[in-house]
Amino acid sequence: MVDVLLLVPARDEHRYGDSWLTLFERLAAPLRAHGLTVEAQPWTDPVAPSQARLVMPSLAWGYHARQADWFAQLDAFEASGVRMVNAPSVLRWNSTKTYLVELAGKGAPVVPTHAHDRLTADAVEAAFEAFGVDEVVVKPQVSAGSHETIRVKRRAALDGGPTGPALIQPFLSAVGEEGELSLFFFDGQFSHAVAKVAVDGDFRVQPQFGGRVSEIAPEPEALRAAAMVLEAAGPPLTYARVDLIRGLDHTPQLMELEVIEPDLFLEHAHDKGAAFAAAVMRAMG
Repeated sequence: MVDVLLLVPARDEHRYGDSWLTLFERLAAPLRAHGLTVEAQPWTDPVAPSQARLVMPSLAWGYHARQADWFAQLDAFEASGVRMVNAPSVLRWNSTKTYLVELAGKGAPVVPTHAHDRLTADAVEAAFEAFGVDEVVVKPQVSAGSHETIRVKRRAALDGGPTGPALIQPFLSAVGEEGELSLFFFDGQFSHAVAKVAVDGDFRVQPQFGGRVSEIAPEPEALRAAAMVLEAAGPPLTYARVDLIRGLDHTPQLMELEVIEPDLFLEHAHDKGAAFAAAVMRAMG
């Protein structure tokens, strides 16, 4: 029995090639440093309880493009009794970004978000008026890596974007200025943080789109905002990335709470992942 099974892209998923291998080794290293055995397996493959002490979906890239398969696999994990972090119920909740609306309803500081079953020009126009802005961002409710995410300016034609359920948020200029702040928590305890800034003319902060990443010490207001988000989300999570951005009111607001397969940027952690490994071992029991 392997100690930790890390779920990785499906066997027939060719978009990512073997690019996940570097991140796999980065996650595995602190675990192996504590004597744990770590293996990779495509997230679409079945997992038996006797196969691993713990299953983590930390590299399950591509799940957003196979939603039915993903939710069915979560059901299978839950039914089989496989020990998993984060828990299948949490992963299911976090898969659909309407959780942003739910967290806002619980008092967490969240970027203003409108959720729609179908994207229409009327919905976009209503968002312009409600947010008081001249540009919005439209994204799918189930997405990753800025897939099908577009910017729309007032009085411009709605071209592209999600074909299914969508979210609409105000475009925030901070994305190209101070950028998006990612705070990392293990078992609810703050570990480290990075700033991600989009290149000139873009709004996507991911490294694959040229986003610049640097280690940063978060201000107290950012730590308070992240704490409010995690409190609203429920019990402590084994791992969580809280992505904040300065909102229209200039306060830190939640862009996304990533608890499925976030890049944890352990190379920027002062302890090189020791807190991550400790949280994983606690989850193993």
